[in-house]
Amino acid sequence: MTHFTAASGISNPHLQTLAPRFIRKKALFEPIWQTLDTLDGDFLDLAWSEDSQSDAAQAKPLFVLFHGLEGCFYSPYANGLMNAFAKEGWLSVMMHFRGCSGKPNRLPRAYHSGEIEDARFFLEYLDQQFPNRVKVAVGISLGGNMLANYLAQYADDPLLNAASIVSAPLDLSACSERIEQGFSKVYKTYLLRSLKRNALRKHHLLKGELGLSYQSIKRVTKLHDFDDLITAPLHGFQDAEDYYQRCSGIHRLQQIKLPTQIIHAKDDPFMTDAVIPHFVLPANIHYRLFEQGGHVGFVTGSVMKPRFWLEEMLPAYYQALKTA
Repeated sequence: MTHFTAASGISNPHLQTLAPRFIRKKALFEPIWQTLDTLDGDFLDLAWSEDSQSDAAQAKPLFVLFHGLEGCFYSPYANGLMNAFAKEGWLSVMMHFRGCSGKPNRLPRAYHSGEIEDARFFLEYLDQQFPNRVKVAVGISLGGNMLANYLAQYADDPLLNAASIVSAPLDLSACSERIEQGFSKVYKTYLLRSLKRNALRKHHLLKGELGLSYQSIKRVTKLHDFDDLITAPLHGFQDAEDYYQRCSGIHRLQQIKLPTQIIHAKDDPFMTDAVIPHFVLPANIHYRLFEQGGHVGFVTGSVMKPRFWLEEMLPAYYQALKTA
């Protein structure tokens, strides 16, 4: 349980990364949806494992999930982890970053790897609703990098009891270059298509905010260029490199005080060695680097009987906290 061994026949990093989409073609359950209105006139959509207002739910510890770039509840890892924790007696909830729940958000702004204020607003809401409940957060990929920034910024008052960061692009610049190489371009194409589709849906807002033409968005062929054209100027950065430098979580790991687990695979096709800390981490950070696992893959077992290691390991890892 504590160590990860890639499933026999699925050890290739790309198979590890892609296998969950083929193994789990539909969500394990349908969530209870809630819309949380933000102070700036926008909204955040929450997906719950059950009715959060029921007496049974009110007594449970909370599992909080932050998804990856262009992810949502229907991403295999998302409903899988929420379901795994729910089966172990947790109340699971996932905050969708703005524009990721299937509904375009109302404002020009979207989300990015260092955008922590929506997470803060959401966690403050949970703290008010469940003031004395144990709360554990897991951040996946972009959500993991965001969580690293959040835990550093709110080190003295994170409103959480523990956290895990999985397959996070902790060095954004290196990861934006890596995804343009070899087979990883397949992932780049998929992510960029989704980002551009959502941006084009909101073109009327972006045109007013940034003066962008429809064609200028359609012409983008690299994630770096999308960040340069839209993400950076939309959220107060000079350009993509300024955004990458200021929001790469690796620079802030030593500021984190919460018990935090970081999980990476050396063969992650989204990453380079730049995401691996080459400095002493504080004692509260449990850093786990595995040889295999791909990007948010970690499929164990065998080809005939694949199992999702994260869904077994994470609830077990936090079992002791559940009854604390």
